[in-house]
Amino acid sequence: MYSDRVMDHFTNPRNVGEIPDANGVGEVGNARCGDIMKMWIKVENNVITDIKFKTFGCGAAIATSSMITEMAKGKTLEEAEQITNQQVAEALEGLPPVKMHCSNLAADALTAAIADYKKRAAGTSA
Repeated sequence: MYSDRVMDHFTNPRNVGEIPDANGVGEVGNARCGDIMKMWIKVENNVITDIKFKTFGCGAAIATSSMITEMAKGKTLEEAEQITNQQVAEALEGLPPVKMHCSNLAADALTAAIADYKKRAAGTSA
């Protein structure tokens, strides 16, 4: 059902944890499957220098969270905002159609963290 790459990111997820002094935090949930993702980003000179996540959910949710952190780290905010759920799924060598919503959730968590960063940088309350 899952590719070797999905299984690798599920059993050996990258960038798990929290960033206590994060510049942006995003949290999203999906009632359909009960997955909750929280993502922290550290930004320097408009570049994501560190990114961590915690996910409560299925194997596909954990794998997509892990993969998107790898894809976003080192990218500018604008580049990271362009990462699509389809790109996440392709980087994982595909997801079953019933699990594609998990890649949407990972992309949404990253987008939410970037939006939070931008609010903080603009000096408005989150």
